[in-house]
Amino acid sequence: MQKTGDVVLGGLFQVHFFSSVPDLSFTSQPQKPTCHGVYVLGFKLAQTMAFAIDEINRNSNLLPNVTLGYTLYDNCLELGIGFRGALSLASGQEDQIVVDDTCVGNPPVIGVVGDSSSTNSIAISNVLGLYRVPMVSYFATCSCLSDRQKYPSFFRTIPSDAFQVRAMIQILKHFGWTWAGLLVSDDDYGLHAARSFQSELSVSGEGCLAYTEVLPWDKDTDELRRIVDLMKTSTARVVIVFEHPSRMMHLMDEVVRQNVTGLQWIASEAWTESAVLQTPHFMPYLGGTLGITIRRGEIPGLRKFLSQIRPELHHNTSYGNSMVNQFWEFTFQCRFAPAPAGWLEGGGALCTGQEDLGNVDTEYLDISNLRPEYNVYKAVYALAHSLDDMLRCKPGRGPFSGNKCATLQSLEPWQLVYYMERVNFTTPFGDQVSFDENGDVVPIYDVINWLWLPDGSTKVQNVGDVKRTTFKGEELILDEGKIFWNFESKMPPRSVCSESCPPGTHMVRRKAEPECCFDCIPCSEGKITNTSSSLECTSCPEDFWSNPQRDLCIPKKTEFLSYHDPLGICLTATSLLGTFICVVVLGIFIYHRRTPIVRANNSELSFQLLLSLKLCFLCSLLFIGRPRMWTCQLRHAAFGISFVLCVSCILVKTMVVLAVFKASKPGGGASLKWFGAMQQRGTVLFLTSIQAAICTTWLVSSSPTPHKNTQYHNDKIVYECAVGSTVGFAVLLGYIGMLAVLSFLIAFLVRNLPDSFNEAKLITFSMLIFCAVWVAFVPAYISSPGNLADAVEVFAILASSFGLLITLFGPKCYIILLRPEMNTKKAVMARGIVS
Repeated sequence: MQKTGDVVLGGLFQVHFFSSVPDLSFTSQPQKPTCHGVYVLGFKLAQTMAFAIDEINRNSNLLPNVTLGYTLYDNCLELGIGFRGALSLASGQEDQIVVDDTCVGNPPVIGVVGDSSSTNSIAISNVLGLYRVPMVSYFATCSCLSDRQKYPSFFRTIPSDAFQVRAMIQILKHFGWTWAGLLVSDDDYGLHAARSFQSELSVSGEGCLAYTEVLPWDKDTDELRRIVDLMKTSTARVVIVFEHPSRMMHLMDEVVRQNVTGLQWIASEAWTESAVLQTPHFMPYLGGTLGITIRRGEIPGLRKFLSQIRPELHHNTSYGNSMVNQFWEFTFQCRFAPAPAGWLEGGGALCTGQEDLGNVDTEYLDISNLRPEYNVYKAVYALAHSLDDMLRCKPGRGPFSGNKCATLQSLEPWQLVYYMERVNFTTPFGDQVSFDENGDVVPIYDVINWLWLPDGSTKVQNVGDVKRTTFKGEELILDEGKIFWNFESKMPPRSVCSESCPPGTHMVRRKAEPECCFDCIPCSEGKITNTSSSLECTSCPEDFWSNPQRDLCIPKKTEFLSYHDPLGICLTATSLLGTFICVVVLGIFIYHRRTPIVRANNSELSFQLLLSLKLCFLCSLLFIGRPRMWTCQLRHAAFGISFVLCVSCILVKTMVVLAVFKASKPGGGASLKWFGAMQQRGTVLFLTSIQAAICTTWLVSSSPTPHKNTQYHNDKIVYECAVGSTVGFAVLLGYIGMLAVLSFLIAFLVRNLPDSFNEAKLITFSMLIFCAVWVAFVPAYISSPGNLADAVEVFAILASSFGLLITLFGPKCYIILLRPEMNTKKAVMARGIVS
């Protein structure tokens, strides 16, 4: 198809489905290739370019005083045929061109609209790029064509596969489909799409491919059977296909033959709107298909232009070779005279050229869904606006060397490329058209859905769009309520290799399988996952522990010897009981202080001893409750000083017993002068001050501190007091032990005194109990974990304190309260209860 003009634009379109290319043996002149199987959409695209040029010629504001012409070729979906057409466009197809002022003949084109195929566009642009002839494709999507070094003059009005792939990944992500199969064509379009898909999935981590297969170029039945068998046995319920409609039919024939249902198809823009696949034969399998398709547009006046074509308008071309005539024959199922042999005999009709296109159901006149047509329309206008910008250049202010402008008579193709890179206009539909640094337009796709209606008819509807935004990247908007799902559930299918791991478990990859295939392993104690499909479990913070479900960190249970625990309550009650008894005994002794038995027992030391025992009982309370800094520092100091005060009183008491015995013998009176009241108080104070010095040194050098111990139980925090300095604690206990042993030894040595001095026996017995308790305490304390260590220490304090209280004051209280007749001077002197 061609039309003369001042400036000619070229076009390459697929008007036929199939071609027959002769064998190129190079031994004889080859025959011309023949094309068959009219592709209505391809013819419609060629007519859309013709309409756009006609509309521009009628527009006085765009390219005034310049008439555009066109020369259009059919590529028949064959690289060789398309390449021949492109070379003819670039070099001029006339045998001889007379170059003069009127430019008689058909000169080379200044730009080419096409090709539809990525493979053809790569080959053609490789050649046209050498001469910087601008080429604007309306359907070639291979991301490789964005390489400006290889294809410096290539532009396109359709987004590249790089964006289409990301758009498809957005759909997979939206529906949670992480496991899909990928089928691609055996050409640049499919192979680049496969590489891009695998790369994008790997980067995004949004899913995996169960299989990637290359569909055969021809109808290879065995290969197609193998691929369909793989699809049938795979657990992937989603199949993504990058293929051309004609070869997609071969695949679907095998799918139908094996009756493979239950698949969710995702179509690339190459076949997403192909009417040849929307037939009752294929729709039971392809119904519900989601497809990425070109942005829909509106072209006012196009339908009227399309309906005006008539074969009789093309008498300059024989009917046999005319695109219009072949379309006419295909649409009305007739033949122009002379008809092929046997056509009329078989009942065929002759074409008159007066048939009415309005009386037939054809997609040719359907302008409700203009997508590739709209891309062709924008491509033509991009070339026209670039040429218009170039011609509006003011002399002396041009962009080229010496501020020159390009002229129509001396136009170089690279000069038009310069303006193409900067073109920016708005279509009547309201879309802005411009190209980025790679020659790509601002990407936007519509998402469509194939409906299979109950009456057996089909409908393709728009259910959303996906576009690139400055801040959000690829943004997908879907109206899920409009989507038809070709499944019994009428819901989107599940397509995953492994279900997401629930919270509390983590993923473990399966060997030799894609990363989407994994097992879910529960987290170990102390670790959690609160999101699905986590690769690793996260350790809880120091003071937290995992709950039984392993999906939440909860505060660890705290453990210490509490006033609210049964054990703490018992120990507290016992401590208070001991204190109360000491107060009672002290009250008894004060009340009966003038009785012989109290006076005979060194009442001052007895009062000091009772006071120290009361302090021993009370200091045990410091070991109960949550450890604080002050309680940790005070508990051991109070314990150590109280017990030294107690044992010091007993030691002095024992020494007084010994001195009294010696004084009762002839010449022994002098021994008592060393154990008067002042000496007794001084000795107790001195011995106690040594322990105070030990405690002070310990607290200053390495003070006990509160400590959170997690060694005993991982899920518990045991609050305890760290002793700080083990040496300090050992010296404190050792000093108490030394005084106790010394008291025990002295009392033991004087145990055999005459019966009148039997106070020594009571001291011996009390110190025996005291030493036994604390000897047993050491191993029990060391081996007791957590709060039990505090309980053991409290128990030792209370046991030793009760032992001293009962053994030393029990017999005396018994006499005072129950046997008052024995609490006389005569009785006391008779028993010799003195100390």
